[in-house]
Amino acid sequence: MIYLQLFWAFFISNILGYGGGPPSIPLIQNEVVDHYHWMTMKEFGEVLAVANALPSPIATKLAGYVGYQVAGVPGAAVALLATIAPTAVAMILLLNFLNVFRNAPQVKAMTQSVRPIVTVLLGTMTYEFFLGAVEGIGWMQTGILAIASFLLLEKWKLNPALVIALSMGYGFFFIG
Repeated sequence: MIYLQLFWAFFISNILGYGGGPPSIPLIQNEVVDHYHWMTMKEFGEVLAVANALPSPIATKLAGYVGYQVAGVPGAAVALLATIAPTAVAMILLLNFLNVFRNAPQVKAMTQSVRPIVTVLLGTMTYEFFLGAVEGIGWMQTGILAIASFLLLEKWKLNPALVIALSMGYGFFFIG
């Protein structure tokens, strides 16, 4: 039964995660944390931070890790298959259809209407992570890390993986 739950959780998250990794992250978080309770929000946030620092698509890294934590190597394989299957099916079945109708106003409207929903999902998840950080390390440390990360990413255009690594180093030396 656990393999079916793993498959379903990641299949649904990735079939509905229109637009790639970022839109599917809140959906994966909902399944893993809220629905099946395989992880806490704090654990999911930590896994997400490490996964963002590593190369390759975020959804496959999350699937592999969560699947392994829940059901070992077979669980990781099932979760990875469920993550890859929606894309494979969509590519095979829908590619020609989308190419024919990509300039249709209905298709453009459909893709534009998804953006606000993804923005709200990511914003909600960010807010939950922010509250978890404040609870874990306090307002001052959270503020320092938030401002420093913003400046490093937006003003100095540092690679996000490097910002994550620097934040982890800061936590190790100044918070831990």
